[in-house]
Amino acid sequence: MSSSPTTAHARTPLPEGTVPVGIGLLIAGVATYAFFKVGTVAVGGDEEFEPIAALWFATFALAPGFFLPLEQELGRALAHRRAIGQGSQPVVKKVVWLGTLLVGLVALVIILLSPLIASSYFNGDWFMVIALIAAIAGYAPAHLARGVCSGSGRFTEYAVIMGSDGVVRIILCVILAIIGITAAGVYGMAIAVSPLFAVAYVYRRGGLKTDPGPPAEWGEVTPNLGWLLLGSVFAATLLNAGPIAASLLADDDQAALVTQFSYGVLIARIPLFLFQAVQAALLPGLSRQAARGEFTEFRAGLRRLMLVVLAVGFLGTAGAYLLGSWAIEVAYDAELTGRTLALLALSSACYMLALGTAQAVIALRGHALVALGWGIGVVAFLLATWLSSDQVFRRIEIGLLVSSVAALVSFALSLRYKLSTGAVADPGSMMDAITDMPFET
Repeated sequence: MSSSPTTAHARTPLPEGTVPVGIGLLIAGVATYAFFKVGTVAVGGDEEFEPIAALWFATFALAPGFFLPLEQELGRALAHRRAIGQGSQPVVKKVVWLGTLLVGLVALVIILLSPLIASSYFNGDWFMVIALIAAIAGYAPAHLARGVCSGSGRFTEYAVIMGSDGVVRIILCVILAIIGITAAGVYGMAIAVSPLFAVAYVYRRGGLKTDPGPPAEWGEVTPNLGWLLLGSVFAATLLNAGPIAASLLADDDQAALVTQFSYGVLIARIPLFLFQAVQAALLPGLSRQAARGEFTEFRAGLRRLMLVVLAVGFLGTAGAYLLGSWAIEVAYDAELTGRTLALLALSSACYMLALGTAQAVIALRGHALVALGWGIGVVAFLLATWLSSDQVFRRIEIGLLVSSVAALVSFALSLRYKLSTGAVADPGSMMDAITDMPFET
């Protein structure tokens, strides 16, 4: 006997989308590695590709950081209206207005800081500053469209938006390379516009259609937005802090090394892609147990999730140490030691543990505690990078590891507190937890 969408939603907020979303994530991940490879060759080498890599990591620190919370809250609000049979068009209009305002504020800050950003981060390339503003404007509608799709149960369209972004980006890159364009700024604009193609395609197919409904109050779309926004900005910043810090701290003659370090960060993130598949499979059940007050089962499920993450993290770290140098040479013709790659992989493993624990805290309505934990991680990164070493890349590696461990400890203490006080999840918090993925491929 088949279940209605409302019944399926009552069981778990995001079960039916696991397969298409997982496929979209896989496609996006493969496309990312391809873009770095083709882009480096197209512009003439590691040194020439450095501003593009800098733009990449800045974009995926800012865009998910600021717009993932809007996606989460939009998806949560639409899922609630879908469950009670109300049209969601007024909610979408509210969030679109809020997203437009947020784009304007972020763009204004970038413009005000543009002399510093251009000189210190993009090595005087003002076109990359323009590309960064364009990327913020491009990824905002992509996140909002994903929120509409997830909240409406249209997970195939959600996967199309997520996966085709990377596919379009690599297609644009190949076209530019074929016609002989080597200017870094043009490839930067390819990053900026790539998400818009999928949004336009899904829109034309009716995948973003919503029905009229009762007026939406701000409280319907913003109950946890402030804490989600703060935590998401900190989490995305921490995830991309390594390459960003390398671009800021390295000498002018180390541009090629900065690009190679970025390759190392990408290689070290391979376990993160596996973690996405794991959480897509396990978190709905985990959240369902929390909602029912089944805390014994909740703890057991969380332990299983952490054991899987530990296994993936251990294998990733060991693989990076033993095979990382060979893999990065084959993939990108770059040279990094197994020790460096293992340290980057270990920090990614600790980040995975922190993220999984943070999601459990959010499911128990601990949004403020999660924002605090990611903030502690950012402060730990700044202190460790400042105090740990005189070598630019070594101090960044240490900073990444220390910051992930600091965030993990904070979330573990928060989870223990929430469980000891008998905190109970609600459907909104469960949706926030399941979609709390502050990293992009």
